[in-house]
Amino acid sequence: MSEEKLYAVKNDEGKYLLMDSTPGWDGKAGTAIKSRNLALAWAKDHSGHVVTFVEEPKKVVLSKEQAEIVEKANNYPYPARYILDYASYDSCVKEKSLMNAYVNGYTVAKEKKYLVYKELGGKQKNKLFAQAYRSSIYPGTISWILTNEVKSGSWARFTESEIEQYGLQDCEKEEVADDEQ
Repeated sequence: MSEEKLYAVKNDEGKYLLMDSTPGWDGKAGTAIKSRNLALAWAKDHSGHVVTFVEEPKKVVLSKEQAEIVEKANNYPYPARYILDYASYDSCVKEKSLMNAYVNGYTVAKEKKYLVYKELGGKQKNKLFAQAYRSSIYPGTISWILTNEVKSGSWARFTESEIEQYGLQDCEKEEVADDEQ
């Protein structure tokens, strides 16, 4: 992985060297350059020291299962071996992304959520839908509500695994956008 580094000169007071028409120390801004040798020369001439700026690598987006592998690898004496043993063998890209996540950090992808319903028919203006929602009376079960339009309440959002768990695969589903979650 090639990183593009930038160098600047800083003094003991935390101010950066600003190299414009008149070189001077500034608390808010400084001159950043690509040449380490030039930065070292400026540091020597102006009694400062060189600091290096490296762009922070992007965090890898992982599924919950992948994040668990990386998390457990942190507690394992040989993290790379753990990732290799538990990563899926169908693609080396997964292993590589898990190693990148271990080194650079990661975020867990949000699971997509869906509204689940069945269109019952009716006239164009008065379409009827039966919409699935989590029952508050009987936890762990699904109830249906008859409605003229599909509503987007939190009680009506299901993940793919919940759709399978409750046997709703034959229903129509509509993805809920992130801003609605």
